[in-house]
Amino acid sequence: MSKRILVTGGAGFVGSHVCQRLLKQGHEVLCVDNFFTGSRANIQPLISDSKFELMRHDITFPLYVEVDEIYNLACPASPVHYQHDPVQTTKTSVMGAINMLGLAKRLRARILQSSTSEVYGDPDIHPQPESYRGHVNITGPRACYDEGKRCAETLFFDYQRQHNMAIRVARIFNTYGPHMHPEDGRVVSNFIVQALRNEPITVFGNGQQTRSFCYVDDLVDGLLRLMNTDGVDGAVNLGNPVETTVGELAEIIIELTGSRSEIVSRPLPQDDPRQRCPDITRARNLLKWEPTVDLKTGLGRTIEYFDKLLSREEDVVRQLRKPEAVLA
Repeated sequence: MSKRILVTGGAGFVGSHVCQRLLKQGHEVLCVDNFFTGSRANIQPLISDSKFELMRHDITFPLYVEVDEIYNLACPASPVHYQHDPVQTTKTSVMGAINMLGLAKRLRARILQSSTSEVYGDPDIHPQPESYRGHVNITGPRACYDEGKRCAETLFFDYQRQHNMAIRVARIFNTYGPHMHPEDGRVVSNFIVQALRNEPITVFGNGQQTRSFCYVDDLVDGLLRLMNTDGVDGAVNLGNPVETTVGELAEIIIELTGSRSEIVSRPLPQDDPRQRCPDITRARNLLKWEPTVDLKTGLGRTIEYFDKLLSREEDVVRQLRKPEAVLA
């Protein structure tokens, strides 16, 4: 059955893929974004679809629309972006959650919250199950995002208990793929852009810290399954349980791009987690979900996206440097 579905942060990296998938399933999609980190380019192919609607709006302010479901994906997710204005980041997570929950309560709509593996902090349990309560720094430079998402989860579960609302909470682990911002500071996009430009690849620390990288198509599949599966109570981890060290990731990207880049070390940022890997037992059991795209395949698709993106940017620069462009 076709639904009208609201996607906040719909012009962002993950949000744009969610919008695209929902349209393919025949739903009407209302994409809401304030374009702080989202990009019109991400949703440009969707604009001509009669079932797609775009609204510029900041969810820290109330929103009055009529929808059947809500995917609350709005919030800058990379350290570069969420640390740029930490107060606004916290407001987006907390006030945004209050506003979207209020809307869902009025409409009696099911609502999904995009939480994060950052709620686990720098974990001392490995891999991280949903029952783990975290090892966090509430005053550090990453706290605006980590604590904002933790508070948003609290709000979601309090609304569920107090108002008997249908909520879903996804704890998303490292995700990569097309539509990532080339300057978002995340390890996959950083390494790919540096490799394609044959610049030094900057590895923080000794490169032995681990991450688990989930391709965006797999994540979107998990989000939609979570939204549409009945009887799910509590948060659900969505991510790839296969660990890769940051150093290994750099070497794989150099291999796949044929880059001349060298790997250089930089000091480890404050509160950067040593290990990050999801226990996806609940997702396997409840959603019948697990990632299917292996790292090299996903990186190949992502490299192709960034290669085209950077080539377009270089073409624009060359055009601007032409004498006729200057004279005009």
